[in-house]
Amino acid sequence: MFSRRALLSPLGGRWLRGLAALALGLGLTAFGAPLSTAAPAVPPPAQPRVMVPEFPAGAAWLNTEKPLSLRALRGKVVLLDFWTYGCINCMHILPDLKRLERKYPNELVVISVHTAKFVNEDETANIRNAVLRYNIEHPILNDAGRRYWDTLGVRVWPTQVLIDPAGYFVGAVTGEGQYDVVDRAIARVIQEAKVAGRLDTRPVRFALEAAKAPETPLWYPGKVLADTGTGGSGKIFIADTNHNRIVIANASGEVEAVAGSGAVGKVDGAFDTAQFSSPQGMALRRAPDGALTLLVADTNNHSIRALDLRRGIVSTTAGTGKQASVVRKNLGGSALTTSLASPWDLLLEGDRLYIAMAGPHQIWAMDLTPGRVLPYAGSGMEARTDGALLTSAFAQPSGLASDGKRLFVADSEISAIRTVDLPGGAGQVRTIAGGDLFDFGDVDGPGATARLQHPLGVAYADGLLYIADTYNHKIKRFNVATGIVETFVGGGKGEQDGAKAQFYEPGGISLAGKKLYVADTNNHRIRIVDVDTRAVTTLALKNLPRPLPAEPERAPAAESQEKDVVRVPTTQLAAGAAGELVLNLRLPAGYKLNADSPHRFEVRVEGQGVTLPRTTVPAADFKLPLRLPLTSGKIGERGTVVLSTTVFYCSDKQTLCRLKRLRFRAPFEVAEGGAKALTIAADL
Repeated sequence: MFSRRALLSPLGGRWLRGLAALALGLGLTAFGAPLSTAAPAVPPPAQPRVMVPEFPAGAAWLNTEKPLSLRALRGKVVLLDFWTYGCINCMHILPDLKRLERKYPNELVVISVHTAKFVNEDETANIRNAVLRYNIEHPILNDAGRRYWDTLGVRVWPTQVLIDPAGYFVGAVTGEGQYDVVDRAIARVIQEAKVAGRLDTRPVRFALEAAKAPETPLWYPGKVLADTGTGGSGKIFIADTNHNRIVIANASGEVEAVAGSGAVGKVDGAFDTAQFSSPQGMALRRAPDGALTLLVADTNNHSIRALDLRRGIVSTTAGTGKQASVVRKNLGGSALTTSLASPWDLLLEGDRLYIAMAGPHQIWAMDLTPGRVLPYAGSGMEARTDGALLTSAFAQPSGLASDGKRLFVADSEISAIRTVDLPGGAGQVRTIAGGDLFDFGDVDGPGATARLQHPLGVAYADGLLYIADTYNHKIKRFNVATGIVETFVGGGKGEQDGAKAQFYEPGGISLAGKKLYVADTNNHRIRIVDVDTRAVTTLALKNLPRPLPAEPERAPAAESQEKDVVRVPTTQLAAGAAGELVLNLRLPAGYKLNADSPHRFEVRVEGQGVTLPRTTVPAADFKLPLRLPLTSGKIGERGTVVLSTTVFYCSDKQTLCRLKRLRFRAPFEVAEGGAKALTIAADL
């Protein structure tokens, strides 16, 4: 989060950039490349070594049984990560920290120093929820009151500080995208410490908060989309964000389908095997024939995914799966070849999808028919700047709504509500409620003086805009005609239903008729607000299956090393054909299947282009060759059929029986002139 006020250094008001120095008041310099790109004519004088001060006494800690000290960590390389949990740039650092922890498991200790921007972020219980939500597995210091931040002279979120095994300051970097610089510095410090005999490589283990967390049906749901009003499908779509899946239920709470296995990843295909990574906002698209497609902001995959609700298939419609750079200007392009950065919410207007792109602080637009995506509003600077669409500035936009003429945007880091004119309007961005980067609070009244705290969601109907005022644990309402903000429901952090309801960091809202659905994130629930009475109830979900553990699936490269994995040559399939999947296992001469043994068969599809109505076969139906109906998709679609089977076969006289476990990976692509059958054959 490069907020303007935070970026000013205490030395003459100079801007901190890229590899900015920690503790400027101490005269320390950053590690890595110099701030100036020009080589200095005279080498700079050597700086005296500076011992990094100890952590503040009495501070609260998470992910550790007891408070830590730098003295007790002598012998370890220590990396301090200064962050605050509402900051998107800080979230982008987390994968880098995990990579470093895995690369240097016995030499490096990462410690996150949580220094809050918002009042709500100062509370240890709220930080604990963020630790669980972001799956952080290293110790966390709650730097309440910014004591350690001020001691070290930090000025920017995020900032990383490197400390050598003797406790001395090595250097610091600010901002995201610094993995290579930090990695090289750590490697150098480790090598120097080895030579000096100061490196302690004994493993260190910490008591993680995740081990104490209860299991709940939903796990930090971020957004909800209700289509239960007049003429709707009657469905409620829930982004079960930390279970990495989308839950589809009816108005009574009966779960009708779940998309996503629960494992972290980016895998297209059937609902039960598809994978997401922290999905958030959704939009529903209706085809002329009534077919429904749910579009999903797959936030940590930096992609937009499409759920074909009729066929039960997930595909990728935008994004490469790689985070776009937020340093250089991204002008967009073809949807599937353009990198995105943390899409957080979606809104569909006709055939155009608007995307709250939290990472680069912009609103993007995707024309679905040609499949192109591009910035629509926001320069990419993090600020509150009203004016023309592409010269305006946002700060982590996270929620979208519309009245048909303009977008309403929950601009979370400036705690404000902004409007963005849709095509045909004046082409302007305006602020209608809230303040600036550090103007937040809990104040009702006229929009210019009203104060919110990190709002994440908005919903509009009949001249009224409902706001998920996330860090104030409330739902507020803005009257568009009068410009007045009022508290609608919610009275302090909690989980109470009824007339005096409480919420806990609600992240998303959706309006359907007279019901307002709320993704009550930290309560792991979907709440329903009666708009007329303001009474609140909790949606009781029925028949919701448990997700798979949230670990990534093994990469194909590792899987290919397994014994008995057979890689089949690529098959070209005809487009739109009703064909078949054929498994032809050729038994040795004199052998036959043992009808009394429980044969096992499972199949799934990675990618898109093939639909299989059956993914398992009962043992009684297992005959060779095995044939299953297969429907192929459109030209250009491709993927892999992954088939696993266990076969029992015996000699004709039952004197010798064998068991064989096999896994096949059969890639395919849909092409003109292709075959109708995908055949997998092997000798046993």
